[in-house]
Amino acid sequence: MTINSEIWDSPSDYLQARSPDHPVHFFAPSALNASAKRFLDGFNGLATYAVKANPDPAVISNLLAAGLTAFDVASPNEIRLLREMAPNAALHYNNPVRSRSELRFARSAGVKSYSVDGSNELLKIIEIICPEGVEISVRIKLPVSGAAYDFGAKFGATPEKAIELLQHVAIAGFIPSATFHPGTQCEDPQAWRAYIVEAAAIASAAGVALDRLNVGGGFPANTANTAPDLNNFFALINKTVTAEFGATPPALICEPGRAMVASAFSHATRVKSVNDNGDVFLNDGIYGGLSEFPVLNVERRHSVLSPMGKTRSCVSAPTLVFGPTCDSLDVLPRRIMLPRDIADDDYIVFANMGAYVKGMTTNFNGYGQLETVTVLTL
Repeated sequence: MTINSEIWDSPSDYLQARSPDHPVHFFAPSALNASAKRFLDGFNGLATYAVKANPDPAVISNLLAAGLTAFDVASPNEIRLLREMAPNAALHYNNPVRSRSELRFARSAGVKSYSVDGSNELLKIIEIICPEGVEISVRIKLPVSGAAYDFGAKFGATPEKAIELLQHVAIAGFIPSATFHPGTQCEDPQAWRAYIVEAAAIASAAGVALDRLNVGGGFPANTANTAPDLNNFFALINKTVTAEFGATPPALICEPGRAMVASAFSHATRVKSVNDNGDVFLNDGIYGGLSEFPVLNVERRHSVLSPMGKTRSCVSAPTLVFGPTCDSLDVLPRRIMLPRDIADDDYIVFANMGAYVKGMTTNFNGYGQLETVTVLTL
């Protein structure tokens, strides 16, 4: 991956001037700042950033400049990155499965917040981490709907198990908290309500007062068809916490990744060929910047530009789109609407592509030469 230090007005200006033959990731710091402010000003608690969504140092530095002071980390390398860039930032190690060596590293890096969803993981923390000033959040899972995919299939304790874990956390002398994640791209605010109601019931049954409640990530980013109003999510969270916890509610935390960074990037791919059937072959696909398309399978807004930077506006048709590799699996899962006059060397620019592009791009078949370019507007 290369990073271009110049600042351009827009993606179309850059594409017309440079005519790149590799994928380009366009970054608008102003959009990232606006997104960060939306959480910092609108969420009634501590807004953190899930580093896994986009660990680019430019993203981290701009979030620090916007006022973020805490980050959700999932590995020693993410901890290293944040300790280098923000030595005093609060780090929440909320990947609930860690090896002993990873826990020892986190301890040496001064991490004071962890999550667990099972007895084995809790016992490892008790064995390695001194409890003084250290928070352990019990991660809860529920059969709720509304997300593009459910993280509960991999992580989270049932309410019955969560009661047991929370009691054990308190007895061991750690700061007891709770956390949940409704699943990625969750467009139903009621999922948060269901989890908050259950968290209150678990704490009550355990006889433990929660110090903090982490309402997770999962907040939706814009798609081709929707632009969710996050204030509706924040308002319902506040209302439910007040109703369920009364006069002594836990402090709130959220850990958005996609919802904070997605709108700050667009992603340009170039047309390698249009075959006799009208199928389009791009210079990027599911082994690169479009890796999430088969997994998330949501429609994303896009535009088609000619090599001269002009938007193609011919009548569109559902089109099969392939990536550049020789693997027949390298195909987008659904046909996308593309103008009938799309041609070789055109660009398809996908919007809201700030999450899970950099970290997921591979060099399979010799592709993956991703360039990041800073622009004033997307």
